[in-house]
Amino acid sequence: MQNYSGEVGLQYHIQTRPGDVGRYVILPGDPKRSAKIASHFQDARLVADNREFVTYTGYLDGEKVSVTSTGIGGPSASIAMEELVKCGADTFLRVGTCGGIDLDVKGGDIVVATGAIRMEGTSREYAPIEFPAVADFDIVNAMIQSCKHLGLRYHKGIVQCKDAFYGQHDPELMPVSYELLNKWEAWKRLGCKASEMESAALFVVASHLGVRCGSDFHVVGNQERNALGMDNPIVHDTEAAIKVAIEAIRILIKEDKANAK
Repeated sequence: MQNYSGEVGLQYHIQTRPGDVGRYVILPGDPKRSAKIASHFQDARLVADNREFVTYTGYLDGEKVSVTSTGIGGPSASIAMEELVKCGADTFLRVGTCGGIDLDVKGGDIVVATGAIRMEGTSREYAPIEFPAVADFDIVNAMIQSCKHLGLRYHKGIVQCKDAFYGQHDPELMPVSYELLNKWEAWKRLGCKASEMESAALFVVASHLGVRCGSDFHVVGNQERNALGMDNPIVHDTEAAIKVAIEAIRILIKEDKANAK
């Protein structure tokens, strides 16, 4: 591939070099959330700030760790993962927000994704649609342990990924409303926990690159509960989801050292 950055090793989009990041990286969407996550690291420093990609690196339990924001959606998330892997990262924990689908999922809860519905475009440029988007088993287990340790209400299961935010929230206004509404009903019947925008791409790209990836989400609200007149708290504070990822990395660091990974 042509070198667009003008410097060997400097990644064109995220503007990091080998050695700038740790093997463990948290991936939020919002660039402003990078600093919030980095505040949980020891000796955190700003490494790069370019476009939607804001990267900090610090330490947890003596291990170098990083956070890189990805913006919204699969295209930019896949770019971040591709370039971070070239800089030495191999374990990714996405921390984001989602909207509940299953009626048991309420605002303020945590959802840990075991897999993702590939109703987006990025993953299709990596793998045929028949290939599943599955989270790494070790990361899923670490996140569940973290939720239990922190005493948080959580759900584990399949999440739906899409490219159009308003296709989810105003499907009846879209020219393809017939497809969006019918598939949404299918996701409900299949017990899908929540809807978000990045995990399907990240899970498939991780499979392609041979790295680990998992996701946990803060639930902002649940449009299905709202439609039925049920209690539907709207909660915006993402701190609990961040703490789940921080604790999960600590678990992974300990397990990886024990298993000499």
